Amino acid sequence: MEALQKAYEARSKKLNKIEEVKELKNPQEAFDKLEEYAKNGYDSIPDEDKKYFLKCFGIYDRPATPQKFMIKLRIPGGYLNSAQARAIGECALAYGQDYIDLTTRAQCELRYLDIKDIPTILQKLKEVGVDSYQTGVDNFRNIMTDPLDTLGFDNVLPSYNLLLKLQETFLYSPEWISTLPRKFNTSISGSLSNRCNVFGHDCCFVLAQKDGVYGYNMYLGGKVGKIAKSADIFLTNEDEVVKAFESITDLFKRFGFRDNRNKNRLHFLVDAVGMDEISSAIRENAGIDFAKAGETMTKIDFNDSDQGKVQLRDGSFGVHVVVPSGVFSGSALVEVADLSEVYGNKEIRFDMEQSLYILGVKDVDSLLSQKFFEKYKSVNSPYFNHLIACAGTEHCPFGVIENKNDAINMSTYLDEKVPLEKGRVRMYWSACVKGCGIHGLGDIGFEGCKTKVDGEAVGGVNISLGGQLVSEGVEGYTVLKSAPLSHAHFYVESLMLEYKKHKKEDENFEGFHTRVLKQYTSASIGFMMKLGAYLRAKNITAEFGFSEKTYTGKNEEFEVFETGRRLYYALCKKEAYSAYDRFTNVLKNEKLEDIRDLVPNIDENIALMLEKILSTKEQDRALVFSEIDSIIALYES
Repeated sequence: MEALQKAYEARSKKLNKIEEVKELKNPQEAFDKLEEYAKNGYDSIPDEDKKYFLKCFGIYDRPATPQKFMIKLRIPGGYLNSAQARAIGECALAYGQDYIDLTTRAQCELRYLDIKDIPTILQKLKEVGVDSYQTGVDNFRNIMTDPLDTLGFDNVLPSYNLLLKLQETFLYSPEWISTLPRKFNTSISGSLSNRCNVFGHDCCFVLAQKDGVYGYNMYLGGKVGKIAKSADIFLTNEDEVVKAFESITDLFKRFGFRDNRNKNRLHFLVDAVGMDEISSAIRENAGIDFAKAGETMTKIDFNDSDQGKVQLRDGSFGVHVVVPSGVFSGSALVEVADLSEVYGNKEIRFDMEQSLYILGVKDVDSLLSQKFFEKYKSVNSPYFNHLIACAGTEHCPFGVIENKNDAINMSTYLDEKVPLEKGRVRMYWSACVKGCGIHGLGDIGFEGCKTKVDGEAVGGVNISLGGQLVSEGVEGYTVLKSAPLSHAHFYVESLMLEYKKHKKEDENFEGFHTRVLKQYTSASIGFMMKLGAYLRAKNITAEFGFSEKTYTGKNEEFEVFETGRRLYYALCKKEAYSAYDRFTNVLKNEKLEDIRDLVPNIDENIALMLEKILSTKEQDRALVFSEIDSIIALYES
């Protein structure tokens, strides 16, 4: 472990401000004073408790809602029974303006809470086995697993009880409260399907097989923008999983960096010393020579939310409830509790896409006939079935855009403009670069930013494509930067029109992206999104878009010329030049006929763009899309 020690020493010249705050007191002191704070009011709470120590217990002072608190509840694996769901719902209804956020960690948050009510809320929740301990700042966050663990036909190794064993190693333990360098996210799944973003965490235990034995492969270093990588460790039983977990968390606590908080996650320790060194240290620290990795078996995407239900092993069904952007209410959760008791087995599961399942349902039709499902659909449109959006500016100090309603408005717009009877598109929204909406894993990801329209700063998004949950996960790549929210839906509409036009029977957007869009550079895709929006805005009709087969080899210079050639032909039904070789004209003296002469009243910007792309003088031609991007802008930046 010498390399770990050296890496730690190299980064230990100074402590970040949060580490200095931690030295002020034992976090438990703040929690023990809740009754006093509740009695004496908001102004009696010391700044360090509001800014840090109460967050250790999931109690967040939210500047976006002055003098109101948020409580982040620990819901292990997203597993709730009806009594717990009812208690949470009643607390939201009585104390939190009937508002609940469902999160991407399969838990929930209560908001708009007064300090005077927090001890009462925590006591009511404690009575049903729910609390908020260690759900914030530098602690172990809610551990995730498959919401259909033990029940789904695709579940091989039941993992929920093992999740609870992992949780027991740190929960309520003074030695683990606020002692980590940064937050630590964990997942465990024994299923073939990836229903819990299993590769997106600091520490991941993933179903695997080796020498005919089922166990877990260990992956490490996941975070926003980074998929966890294999630690080359195979764990054959529950005891080994616990020992491996204890080992890596101990190493992170001892050697994790405590200087720059933006670079203190486990990922950066792994990056500093290499995975081989980390894996060796895990084995040495645990005193077990864990086997090398087996074959990872969690390779299948899940489609339960597209079907609205999924059959379980006992013959009953898990009925899915779509909660767009995770915006829920206490009264709705109480309804879910009631429905689960009448039609199900009193078990409810939150999932990673901010929605939920009612389990043990035998009469699905009767359940779906209830008024509740008029608002919360079992199957919504493809634009809503997999919609994720984190808190945004209304609730989060880091948010750059409102986000939740932005996401809902986008999906509503697409439903109207490009309705899809069949299809699947995962649109994941994060209100800032921190990425709580896991935008990098979406088919289409949105990251909030600021941009300018006509010289004024407005909300915008960076748009990415190609994120995947299947196999070992893939982070998406950016196709448009700083797109104003006022125009982003027009650009995404271009993509959806192409998806609808080209999609095969039952093909999801991920499949369309792999089959068609991956043939193009990111610059080409972004430009085509803008060009499509421009053509529609100017009422220019042209059979033009992406081709299912292209031969440009992702060479941007070739793509630019081919885009101009194809658009020229689409507008006037005539080739710009008589012959081509490697995406240029063969006859160098051949003149380009002015599109203005061929198409009366042609849009001047389109004419200028085609001149720039197809100019007879090759030295004057645009070679990259950024040279022509501004010509078709719908706004001034």
